Amino acid sequence: MIQKMFKFNKGEQKIVEKIINDENIHLNHMIFSKGDGLPKHNANSNVYMIVTRGILSLQLNNQNVIKYEKGSILNIPYKTFMNVTNMDDETLEIFVIKAPNPKDVEK
Repeated sequence: MIQKMFKFNKGEQKIVEKIINDENIHLNHMIFSKGDGLPKHNANSNVYMIVTRGILSLQLNNQNVIKYEKGSILNIPYKTFMNVTNMDDETLEIFVIKAPNPKDVEK
């Protein structure tokens, strides 16, 4: 088989899971209920966020929070300060792609 197949969990409960972590990319899958999110942090690579369910509340650097609905794809530059949260009732589901893989960014 030439291709590789990866699976991700489904559900309503909080999930932060690494799907792919290879020499090309780092792909995470995340599910957050209202009030859940990631710890505030700086992007450790060039980040792409794909919103597949719900509404993402995102604060970058010292900007105001901006909400992004299902179907949004965002690009966040390396070292940008990020606050990723679900402020809405609907469950939030996102995929986060980091390219290059963070392990290769700061060598």
